[in-house]
Amino acid sequence: MRKFLSMISSTHFKLVISLLGISFLVGGISIIIGGHLLYKAVLKEATDRIRLDLNAAHGVYNTQIKYVKGALNITTLGEGFRNSLFKNNIPDLLDRLNRLAQNAEIDFAGIVGSDGSVLCRIGPNSIPEDKRKYENPIVMYAIKNEQQIAGTVVLSEKLLKIENPELANKIRLPQQNVQKETEPIAGLAIAAAMPIFENRNSGKLYGVIYGGILLNQSTSIVDAVRKTLFLDDMQQGQSTLTATIFYKDIRIATNLFNPNGKRAIGTIVSPEVKQRVLLDGKYCTIQDFIVSDRYIAGYDPIEDIEGKRVGIIGVGVIESNYSNVRYKFIFIVVIITFIGIISAVVIGYILGHRILDPLNRLIKASQEVSAGNLTPDIGTLSHDREIRFLQKTFKDMFESLKQQRAESENQLVQSEKLASIGRLAAGVAHEINNPLTGVLTYTHMLLRRKDLDQEIRSDLQVVIESTERVRKIVKGLLDFSRQTELDLEPIDLNRLVKSTIALIENQALLKGIQIDFNPASELPMVTLDRSQMNSVLLNIIINAIDATETGGHIDILTTVELSTDDAAQKGVKIVIADTGSGIPPENLDKLFDPFFTTKEVGKGTGLGLSVSYGIVKRHGGLIRVQSEVGKGTKFLIWLPIEKKMEVINENYSS
Repeated sequence: MRKFLSMISSTHFKLVISLLGISFLVGGISIIIGGHLLYKAVLKEATDRIRLDLNAAHGVYNTQIKYVKGALNITTLGEGFRNSLFKNNIPDLLDRLNRLAQNAEIDFAGIVGSDGSVLCRIGPNSIPEDKRKYENPIVMYAIKNEQQIAGTVVLSEKLLKIENPELANKIRLPQQNVQKETEPIAGLAIAAAMPIFENRNSGKLYGVIYGGILLNQSTSIVDAVRKTLFLDDMQQGQSTLTATIFYKDIRIATNLFNPNGKRAIGTIVSPEVKQRVLLDGKYCTIQDFIVSDRYIAGYDPIEDIEGKRVGIIGVGVIESNYSNVRYKFIFIVVIITFIGIISAVVIGYILGHRILDPLNRLIKASQEVSAGNLTPDIGTLSHDREIRFLQKTFKDMFESLKQQRAESENQLVQSEKLASIGRLAAGVAHEINNPLTGVLTYTHMLLRRKDLDQEIRSDLQVVIESTERVRKIVKGLLDFSRQTELDLEPIDLNRLVKSTIALIENQALLKGIQIDFNPASELPMVTLDRSQMNSVLLNIIINAIDATETGGHIDILTTVELSTDDAAQKGVKIVIADTGSGIPPENLDKLFDPFFTTKEVGKGTGLGLSVSYGIVKRHGGLIRVQSEVGKGTKFLIWLPIEKKMEVINENYSS
């Protein structure tokens, strides 16, 4: 008990507890405020993206309507079609309809007379004997108004059975998915109808050609929306983004899957969405549990050709995609807080030791003097006046010993300073990025203000350009010093070069420089790190653009070639040649040295080619340069087609 009371009353303990309290306070405030602000920012970004994606989904939907309309319109323009209609050549008309449906992937299509009677249609009973009036709403609209019409229509089960019994079956929802007592008894379709006149756009009405696509259980539009909007996520094998079409409030087409791995056809939208979108006709964004996960989703109404709201179109993204950012932030803050706690304990102990050590040394020195030791260690002079006076008294008594002690202490201090400088140099490239990011962020925020004078904007732009240069230098230092593990994969080198040229082609065109690429045919695959090799090509092409005047050109070619060493290993060669100013002979040997550059101050860091040289070498390849002043420069990169993993690992470890 006495030991415990002595410990908690000590200066060491109080100092450590104070630093721990500060660490907990700062960490807790950071988690609460930072997490809340980050969540709001991420949520706003998510809702803004959903709004934009929903607009794009409408575009895909409307494009499909225009596609159906265009296919029908092209058909009506053909003289053969018109002649067959005027001559009542039903077999020929039916043949043309079938080809139209096959090429345009239309689910239903037909031709009716001016009185509404069916002449022919695709599917079963293609030439009906019963010539009763056909009650298709889009057909009746075209006959009544004698004009083209395209859009969304609701088709009854009876009408779909007449068209094709298979289409009628599609509006019957899968029983395992139904979450509503009443199944839909109608289908939702996009369709178009074109009146056919005696003289193209006027004269006697001979009939109407119609066609459309049934949306019930269709995957074409919803999958096209996802591929159009979320191509990057599809390439990465993710399935967190969905598009859905509703008839009224029931999902009839979706790429949202239920826990059984089947499309959630037949599930219903929430009452809130139904009220706001289907009944009130407004855009709606919600965060809710949908089928099997929480989503951030946006919805808009779908109107038919008469302007009635008959369905909903929606897009959504799994909420965890965004909430994970918040959790990662909290995790990082917790880790930082934990490190702060450990640091508080260590620093508290060190500071307490440094504060109390002079007194302990003096006590011990007094005991040693009493024991006959005339050379006690009293340490460095304290900043406290009383202790300093006492230490000076001992210093006067043992001046000769004190001088030797001072020399050793100075050496120790100098060593500590050098070690600190070394650690600072190692970490400065990483640490400087944070304040630079802050400077750039707030400068960009200032530029968004509309009340700034042009002179101030110009000054802020200079700040941004200078800060970006510092960031470029820091990035160069990091790239030069960092040795990351290669992420190897088989690469089509021609495609890699083409994608790299696409990134920089606009910059070349703006300067009036033409880039020509001559790819080798049947070039074998090469095992490379796509990202790092892309940066090598990009760096060399940018240097070529900088060195080439307006009107010049850059020629790039690929070929299969043996290495120039004794092994004569088979590989591929990339040649990048420009018609620029060239490189003086005295600079060729220094071209790949770190920080060597011939560009003006502020235009380059001298690290790009050094980094590129290291990347090519780690891939087991070679990079050479040929240049003549006034005629241009040629870079030659050779890469082996087959290389052993142990060679790559050896390069990495070196």
